[in-house]
Amino acid sequence: MQRRNFVRQSLLAGTSVFAAASAVSAKDNKEYIPGAETPFHLNYAIHDGMFKNSAGKNFIDQIKFAYDNGFRAMEDNGMTGRPENEQTKIGDAMAKLGMMMGVFVVDKGGNGANTLAAGKQEYVDIFLKGCRQAAEVAKRVNAKWVTVVPGDFARRLPIGIQTGNVIEGLKKGAAILEPANLIMVLEPLSDTPDLFLRTIDQAYMICKAVNSPSCKILFDMYHIQRNEGNIINNIDAAWDEIAYFQIGDNPGRNEPTTGEMNYKNIFRHIYSKGYKGVLGMEHGNSIPGKEGEQALIKAYRESDSFM
Repeated sequence: MQRRNFVRQSLLAGTSVFAAASAVSAKDNKEYIPGAETPFHLNYAIHDGMFKNSAGKNFIDQIKFAYDNGFRAMEDNGMTGRPENEQTKIGDAMAKLGMMMGVFVVDKGGNGANTLAAGKQEYVDIFLKGCRQAAEVAKRVNAKWVTVVPGDFARRLPIGIQTGNVIEGLKKGAAILEPANLIMVLEPLSDTPDLFLRTIDQAYMICKAVNSPSCKILFDMYHIQRNEGNIINNIDAAWDEIAYFQIGDNPGRNEPTTGEMNYKNIFRHIYSKGYKGVLGMEHGNSIPGKEGEQALIKAYRESDSFM
């Protein structure tokens, strides 16, 4: 498959997301805000626990509740750690609702020291094992994207050598994921200065060097705001290598409208560029309990009202 066509198909994958509007519903005994059943303009993806006070602890019930409140996607960082039968049930429930599956994280074996920048074969092997596992999990949950974090800096190596090591490791991962029509999305993070991948221009350079439709950028707007800001200009600059977005206001890493970021303008810009993929809601709720979950829905309604 040609690189351009592969990426276009991944971005347009959401065009049929509303086809199952008459499928499984969880309206009974659930709380709503006025007009909440109308689908959002963009595919915001909930995560496990986000609506536990309104829908209960069962993740599938939370997914149904989210659907009934207009959300059309879900992501689950820890999907690889769930039993296979649970993965299948989640995938089947999502398919019946016509919802999109967002990212889950490629398992790196629980090795906190794992870093592709070091160029060590043992770390590369762990990463490639995670890629093979991800390909199998993706089949059960109908996933298209998996998150990859290269790990920490290898402080004793020059930065150019580290970057070369990361590129070579990712090329090997892409060779596994490309036949499975999976895209690994590289996520620049702000959690600690020890992390190798921190900026959009760095991720862009690496994706260009790997040169695979299975290696793109996860643009987490919370982390980018903390590291460098300039959100809309950074989106435009790296657009052809971005395959996925995540959301979180700053400070606090909670829902839109709770911090300094103008998400209505950001969402309008992303929508205007024709994005049909997923935007992961990788943040907390600013208010606890059912009240906080209703406040979250209201915040997304407000931020999504850009038309």
